[in-house]
Amino acid sequence: MSPNLDSTWVAALAPEIGLTILLVLVLAYDRFLKPEDRRRVGMMTAWGAFITLLVVLGLWLFFDMPNSQWTLNESQMWGGMIRFDMVSLVFTVIFLSALGLTSLLAMDVPYLQRSEFYALLIAAAIGFCLMGASADLIMVYVALELASVSSYVLAGFAMQKKLSSEAGMKYFIYGAFATGVMLYGLSMIFGVTGETNIYVIGTLTKGNLPAGVNAVILLAAALALVGFGFKISAVPYHFWTPDVYQGAPTPFTGYVSTASKAAGFAVLLRVFTSGAFGDVSNFSPTNAPGWWAMIVSICIITMTLGNLVAIFQTNIKRLLAYSSIAQAGYILIGFVTLSQDGTGASMFYLLMYLFTNIAAFGVIILVSNITGSDEISDLDGLNRRAPGLALIMLFAVLSLGGIPPTAGFFGKFFIFRSAVDSGLWWLALIGILNAFVALYYYLSIIKHMYLYRSDDEEIAIPVSRAAQIGLVISIFFVLYLGIFANSAYTWTLEAAASFFPGIG
Repeated sequence: MSPNLDSTWVAALAPEIGLTILLVLVLAYDRFLKPEDRRRVGMMTAWGAFITLLVVLGLWLFFDMPNSQWTLNESQMWGGMIRFDMVSLVFTVIFLSALGLTSLLAMDVPYLQRSEFYALLIAAAIGFCLMGASADLIMVYVALELASVSSYVLAGFAMQKKLSSEAGMKYFIYGAFATGVMLYGLSMIFGVTGETNIYVIGTLTKGNLPAGVNAVILLAAALALVGFGFKISAVPYHFWTPDVYQGAPTPFTGYVSTASKAAGFAVLLRVFTSGAFGDVSNFSPTNAPGWWAMIVSICIITMTLGNLVAIFQTNIKRLLAYSSIAQAGYILIGFVTLSQDGTGASMFYLLMYLFTNIAAFGVIILVSNITGSDEISDLDGLNRRAPGLALIMLFAVLSLGGIPPTAGFFGKFFIFRSAVDSGLWWLALIGILNAFVALYYYLSIIKHMYLYRSDDEEIAIPVSRAAQIGLVISIFFVLYLGIFANSAYTWTLEAAASFFPGIG
């Protein structure tokens, strides 16, 4: 079915339009609130995010927009700057869900009860949504900068804490450098092709090119990967991750570990599967672009280093930071297959990881509000102090470890199966071995909650209604995607067809 471009141009930007309206309303609403009522801004942000999400899903369910049958040209909107397809839909669901859940959990943190915090969250979400839909190098850069600048400020938002200011500065310095290197790589591609649309570039880089041009394209891919690798916390661009995760406000840590990582993967998948850095239409391990071996190496090192270093962490946020690095390695396994199954599995993994990590950080927020720190030992005896929170953390940790009946089991299963089906059984084996290593430190968290005792077991941990809603939603989907994974995986698999221009 051919889309009606007169109506779809609005639908293509529905998330961004909805979030922009929400941004204005949040700032205006705060002007009429008394200081003691400012936590309501968080509830308004959450409602706005979920309403926008319902609108986006309604366009898909009732109006068939975006339509999986649209051709590549039909799905490109606004002069080819964005692509309105199933991929943008899946990632928009991830970003809006992350915004809504983060807003609910942030309401319990006193120093975050300010409209500026939520306005920056919304601005970052707008950037993430544009990153997920980008079809042009200029849009990639503009969207990434919008998301990044907002994130730099959010990381240092807790100005009364030295670690937060340090986190914001480190995030800014590393991010600015990585973005500059990435922009130089993108400019080299423009210099070679004279085009900025990634799909037009993909058609120009097919076939037999002069050796000099191929060398420039390979160098451009390596430079662009610095920026993309920074966003997804891949080694060796991961240095910022543990310090920023530890120092940033915990709700934002959960947000950046899920939404920002998903946005980075969205752009990585968009650009590299478009053929902009080399033809991938007839990919096989023996017929791979020059950058493929580099990303496979990064994939292996990322999940291995993340898991090994996580074993020695005593701070729960730093432990989850290295866990996040390892998770990026698992997701890269799906990407390097350069297949519909692999990219579909990667998107499913990002979807389940969103709810898993938000649930884990939600529990950390509530515990740290009482203890004043983020040490793993703060979880000692949690099962006796707050059995509900301990149960939620248990399911979140099991999901991170890939244990059934949680979503993480099928996340890893789909990833590893796609690698085996693509002939990369050895890469799947390395991933499986890493998953077993990760169980050591994941199970240590459970040990602290259920086996260790604490002197503060009599001190109750209050859980607000907003936090209850956020945690229940998160853990519901962790279990739902672990029991009824096939429907969500079929959805992401259908979306994955759009990554390859010859199919989408």
